[in-house]
Amino acid sequence: MKYRRLGRSGLKVSEVSLGSWLTYGASTENDKAIKTIETAYDLGINSFDTANVYAKGESEKVVGEALGKYRRDSYVLATKVFWPMGEGPNDRGLSRKHVFEQLHASLKRLKTDYVDIYYCHRYDPETPVDETLRTIDDLVRQGKILYAGVSEWTAQQIQEAIGTADKYLLDRIVVNQPNYSMLHRYIEDEVLPVSEQHGISQIVFSPLAQGLLTGKYSLSNRAPEGSRATDPKSNMHMNRLLTDEVLSKVEKLDGIAKELDISLSQLAIAWILRLPGIASTLVGATKPEQIIENAKGSDVTLAGDVLAQIEEILK
Repeated sequence: MKYRRLGRSGLKVSEVSLGSWLTYGASTENDKAIKTIETAYDLGINSFDTANVYAKGESEKVVGEALGKYRRDSYVLATKVFWPMGEGPNDRGLSRKHVFEQLHASLKRLKTDYVDIYYCHRYDPETPVDETLRTIDDLVRQGKILYAGVSEWTAQQIQEAIGTADKYLLDRIVVNQPNYSMLHRYIEDEVLPVSEQHGISQIVFSPLAQGLLTGKYSLSNRAPEGSRATDPKSNMHMNRLLTDEVLSKVEKLDGIAKELDISLSQLAIAWILRLPGIASTLVGATKPEQIIENAKGSDVTLAGDVLAQIEEILK
């Protein structure tokens, strides 16, 4: 496993990270989830990601249990705050109250004293950015957060966060977590340039486009037995992708992968890691075999002519 620096910080994360959205604490049995996390750790993956809202805290419990057997300084643990965690008016957003209370709730579920990265899971238009950043800065000074991040913020919102942090001498964010894959490239136009200007890395999620870039799906088989497409608990984001146009691209990309003697998922991960502004790519895995295969994407380097072929397909 290879490692990259996280933005302008000194922290190093594995090029492949293990996430837990839609899986741990939800659609995946706990024993299998724990075994998958253990396998990832054994492969050299040191970056593990979860969020308070994933399965309403159950994901954090599973991740905390699995990582609890390892030295705390041997891995990088991230969680997030923003989405509703209750019915009350203050049970959501990025207010000082919600951020403060949710961090402590997450630490309890994760069974740890601190998180390495704490993400603002979305931008909150109802809370001043300086209130949120001051709260996170206070928690950094208390040793409960080491690095601050945001997820799915626009370039303008990232710029606002940097300007606010500099104005009030607060800790800057060092990482953004956006959706990025061969089939979802919006960050290339504005988010990446602004982030690179300010020393912010990307740890991207959904690199396999909800599983479409695994090689399971095709024009002739849109919902393979046992796949995410057949699971109503985790397929809510897939339907818009299962089109003839998208699946035609997927089949062509799979052809390139076969020529290189690698899997389509490894091709997709290697393609993402072609960009130096991306520190890591978050994969979801419901069984050890999946993380073993996906981790190998870190070992693949794509030549210029291959990248040109891919670009021709994707355009």
